[in-house]
Amino acid sequence: MLVRVEVVNSGDAVLRSVVSEEWEVHQRVVSLEFGPARDEAPADPAVVCLEEVGGARVGAVSGPLSVSVDVELEVGERRVFWFRFGLELGEIDPEAVYSQSLAGLRARLPSVSEPPEAVVEIPWHAAMLTGAACVDGVLGGHTLDQGSAYSFRHGFNGAARDPLQHALPLVYLEPDLALSVLRNTCAWGSPDGDLPYALDGRKQPWTQFFRPSDSNLWALWLAAEYGLVTGDLGAFAQPVGYHPVHEADPVSLKENLRRQFRFFVDSVGVGEHGHVRILNADWNDMAITESGVDRDEMIGHGSSVLNSAMAAWVLPVYARLAERLGDTGTAAEAREYGAELRERVAAEWNGRWFRRAYGPGAVVGDDSLWLEVQPWAILCGAADDDQARELLSTIDRICRTGSPLGARVREGGPIWFSINMTLVWAAAKYDRELAWDEWRRMTLHAHSEAYPGIWSGTLSGPDAYLPPESDRPGETWAWPDLGIAMQAYPVANLHSHSQPLLAYFRLLGREP
Repeated sequence: MLVRVEVVNSGDAVLRSVVSEEWEVHQRVVSLEFGPARDEAPADPAVVCLEEVGGARVGAVSGPLSVSVDVELEVGERRVFWFRFGLELGEIDPEAVYSQSLAGLRARLPSVSEPPEAVVEIPWHAAMLTGAACVDGVLGGHTLDQGSAYSFRHGFNGAARDPLQHALPLVYLEPDLALSVLRNTCAWGSPDGDLPYALDGRKQPWTQFFRPSDSNLWALWLAAEYGLVTGDLGAFAQPVGYHPVHEADPVSLKENLRRQFRFFVDSVGVGEHGHVRILNADWNDMAITESGVDRDEMIGHGSSVLNSAMAAWVLPVYARLAERLGDTGTAAEAREYGAELRERVAAEWNGRWFRRAYGPGAVVGDDSLWLEVQPWAILCGAADDDQARELLSTIDRICRTGSPLGARVREGGPIWFSINMTLVWAAAKYDRELAWDEWRRMTLHAHSEAYPGIWSGTLSGPDAYLPPESDRPGETWAWPDLGIAMQAYPVANLHSHSQPLLAYFRLLGREP
């Protein structure tokens, strides 16, 4: 962390004072609420340093750090002080680092001309998103984890879908970084094509609590979007490793993805009514809990109309990539399976919306609208034009009315960036006014206008907001019974930056 402090004497006498930089260092032993507790301290903890650049330096493994500089300024005089905090502090020219960093940032960020909110926010979101990319020293490449409470409070990188969807807008901004994230996330997996829900604080695969059925779809989606948009087919011949716990040889990215497709078809498979199995979650980690269906029955036999609808869009797009890579057999199977799922989703129209899921003897989402599935039903073609327009009108009335931050995921429920991105995308074809209005509600500007007294949502935000009907509107969720709360770190979640970016590109017609 390079800190620039500018002091100006705007008084009428000589200023004599002290400039101090103070940090508190604490070792943090990650203990996951959902995973195995680990109470052991690191064997060789790093020394963290604080310095005035070119001056005093202090370091500690734990405890307070403080550096002070005496200041004497004549009237009207100004002076810049530079401090650094971090590891391995070598010699630098701080002015050069500062100016080169800002110049490089300006050169690579996008610029847009309209609408007014986008002029400010699109480059800002791009800076926040790319600035959060972390080099992975174990698996290689980069990751774009969710940050926020998931990473900075609870210490894990998950779910696997998240870095993949965060990287989607980078296909149009920094495709080399999008590819790096794709390769890294594919390396989380096992040789049978399975992707774990998350990596824990030790970067080990974490499968104890959630076992979602959509992970492979996100990898196939990002791969197809990257390959079809950039034309860089050579990237798919390059080797990708598997997580070291599997002690498996690397395979090409093309083969890694083919194995993921096979896992999705053969191991995830289908459940009730021929829809993709829900396992113990689909996109919605709490879908089974909220469904009211017996948990074990739902995991064993339940199915997700949401994941069928998403797959009905993803698989034909992946088929186009597989075809270009010469894998015509996989392409034909993916295209055929996607078409079958699209027909099954089409049959879930109940005259008002599409049903959400099935369990043994139970239907979820027939008497209430679950937003997650609706945009995907439009995008995959399961909804005809009349149904799509009627559905968007229903969503507007039930989910969007009175909600300044966008559509609620269910009536009275929270507002999720990743779901509202798909709503913007789906609405763009049928109701441009609604689509642009929903995008504007996703902006930081909209949150600051609606909730000026809430600090989160001004420069960054969480993954979801609570609706106007809640007791904390405009803030974010907390599940104290499960020991996890986005409210504990309600900013720096990359959904709040990646999803407005991707929705904006979709509004401009950019898609594979």
